[in-house]
Amino acid sequence: MTTKIVSKAVGRYIRTSPSKVRRVLDQIRDKDYLESILILTFMPYKSSRIILEILKSAAANAENNSGLSKKDLTISKAYADKGPVLKRFRPRAQGRGYRIKKATSHIVIEVSEKNKVK
Repeated sequence: MTTKIVSKAVGRYIRTSPSKVRRVLDQIRDKDYLESILILTFMPYKSSRIILEILKSAAANAENNSGLSKKDLTISKAYADKGPVLKRFRPRAQGRGYRIKKATSHIVIEVSEKNKVK
């Protein structure tokens, strides 16, 4: 089964950790576009809303740039890379300060056309 990459969308500097995003991306990888939309709509995680927006953007790119229908799309690649870490300090007792690391991530979703087997 060969699939041609049609379009992709990238979300950069998303304020959530890559491990939390990967948990959601694992659920939609290699699924149809419409099925993935349904899965992401009812998932209880914060990152699922962000991934839903990126997925809709990738589908819109495929529709506008390649003239494909959204129902013929499948998610070929979906991954999250680590972005820069925001470093903050939290004041503690007796003049101390504890470091807080706020992770960011870059999310990439690539969609391709489904193979039509007759």
